[in-house]
Amino acid sequence: MNTVIGTKTGQQALDSLVDMTGDLTPITLAEYQARIAKAQHYMQQHDIGALYLNAGTNLAYFTGMQWYASERLVGALLPAEGNVVYLAPAFEIDSLNERKVVEGDIIGWQEHESPYALAMSILNTVNTAGGIKLGVDESTQFFIVDGFTKVLNKPWQIVNGSEVTAHCRMHKSENELALIRRAMDMTLAVHKATASMLYEGITTTEVEAFINDAHKKVGASGNYFCIVLFGKATSFPHGVKDPQVLKKNDLVLIDTGCKVHGYLSDITRTYCFGEPTDKQRALWESEKRAQLAAFNAAKVGVPCGDVDKAARDSLAKDGLGPDYNLPGLPHRTGHGIGMDIHEWPYLVKDNPHPLASGMCFSNEPMIVVPNEFGIRLEDHFYMTEDGPVWFTEPSSAIDSL
Repeated sequence: MNTVIGTKTGQQALDSLVDMTGDLTPITLAEYQARIAKAQHYMQQHDIGALYLNAGTNLAYFTGMQWYASERLVGALLPAEGNVVYLAPAFEIDSLNERKVVEGDIIGWQEHESPYALAMSILNTVNTAGGIKLGVDESTQFFIVDGFTKVLNKPWQIVNGSEVTAHCRMHKSENELALIRRAMDMTLAVHKATASMLYEGITTTEVEAFINDAHKKVGASGNYFCIVLFGKATSFPHGVKDPQVLKKNDLVLIDTGCKVHGYLSDITRTYCFGEPTDKQRALWESEKRAQLAAFNAAKVGVPCGDVDKAARDSLAKDGLGPDYNLPGLPHRTGHGIGMDIHEWPYLVKDNPHPLASGMCFSNEPMIVVPNEFGIRLEDHFYMTEDGPVWFTEPSSAIDSL
């Protein structure tokens, strides 16, 4: 056992953590307005007269309005020119007014009325700058898309709104990068505290509870998500349904994150509670090399798919794979991250989308040995004109963090 893993009680580990959020600045009104201006500029260039933003991440990203998707339409219409117009059940208008950050009228519909007909009437009054396409937020439920389709008059046509939303969201501002960086720092501190309080006989359920408390201690509301796996269960990328009990010399895989002012962290660590086998140590080093190969392949202008290929080529040199074959890497190398845990663009085979400054990615070329163990090292980087930059320093050894 080294001097990092299993050296403290749970209380001592919690006591080592402090609130890390005191100096953070949330996204400002000026930034929301700049996002809207960027979207409208793009819409005007691509004949998109209006963009429907459904309750959820896209509505929050562009307007700061925090609301949830349900069986009732709540959202906003962003015209190609002019102010956003919010749509909601009439009885929710006061609640939306309390949450409004970006100014705009809130138009209500009664329970027996069609919100889609209301949206159509709004489209006939706002400035669409001549556009005839209605972009619909890609997260919108089908029943809403279907409702728009049935009432939309010619020459209007519905298009996928991700053309606009992804264009804006995948390029992070300095403020966004700062929030993501802090969220990552917080989760890395939680990882280190968690490793320090492990003991033989602890359950995955108890570890998850500690991680939730630890995230609260560093200033988050708790875990945004948490996967804790011991032993053979580490070979299941997203976990197993039953709790496990930690045994001496088990591999430990913990994948967790938190949310800070709307932005997420997501870090995975795999290490040994005791003494790893030669095979585990060798494959841990293979995982480390693959992660570094992906990082080194990330250059502005390079297709996302090439980063995935670099990781797989590295693993293939060690006799793993190829492609998705096991033992090897069963999934894509990475995903974008921001306000959603998985967002564009994706580091996946054959993805031609070029890397650009401001994009953020996970880097997690997991190695799975079926029915034995899995090793996933997950850190994130963001792109600059000079190349990739880690949000957090990657793990250094199988018996450390």
